[in-house]
Amino acid sequence: MNEMIFETVVTTVSSQGTPHVAPMGIRYRDDQVVLMPFRPSTTLDNILSTGHAVLNVLTDVRVFAGCVCGNKQWPVVPLDPFPGVRLQAALSHIELQLATQDHADPQRPRLGLKRLRDVQHAPFIGLNRAQAAVLEGAVLVSRLHLLPPEKITTEMTYLQIAIDKTAGTAEHEAWGWLQQTVARHLAGAS
Repeated sequence: MNEMIFETVVTTVSSQGTPHVAPMGIRYRDDQVVLMPFRPSTTLDNILSTGHAVLNVLTDVRVFAGCVCGNKQWPVVPLDPFPGVRLQAALSHIELQLATQDHADPQRPRLGLKRLRDVQHAPFIGLNRAQAAVLEGAVLVSRLHLLPPEKITTEMTYLQIAIDKTAGTAEHEAWGWLQQTVARHLAGAS
C-alpha cells in the first residue's frame, strides 16, 4: 500500500531571518510530520540551520502554482514567540521543530519534525475540482524535466476539464501560470 502524502506549503526562515515558501508533500507519522526535501534545497538548508519549519494548510492554489512557476514571494505573518512565519492565506498552520534526521538517502534526507502547536485561522470547507486540478498541474510542472511531451500534453488536457467546469477567478489565474510554464517548456523541448 502507498504511503499517504498530503500536499501542503512549508515556510521556513534562514538563519538571517529571510522567509522561504515551498510546496511540499508531507507525511504524518504518530506525533511527527515527515519531510523529505530534495538536495539542494533552501527548505532543507533552513530547517537544518534553524531547527524549525511551519506547515501551512490552505486552499489558495495560486500559492502552489505560483511557487512552481517561479513566484515564491507570498504574504507571510511573523509568529511569536515561535521563530518562523506562516502564510497569510493559511487556513491553519503547525509550528514544527526538528526532532530526527535520516540522511541514508543522499538525495532526499528524511526529517522528522515534532508538532509544537496547531493553530486554526479559518475553516477548511474542502477543495473543488478545479483546485484539485491546479494542485495536480503544479505537481506536473514540478516534474516537467522528467516527463515526455506527450504525457505533459495529455495530463494538461485532462486537467483542463475540471478547470472549465469548476474554476473560480483564483483557479483560472493559477491555471494560466501553469499553462504558460508548460508552453515555455514544450517550446524549448522542440
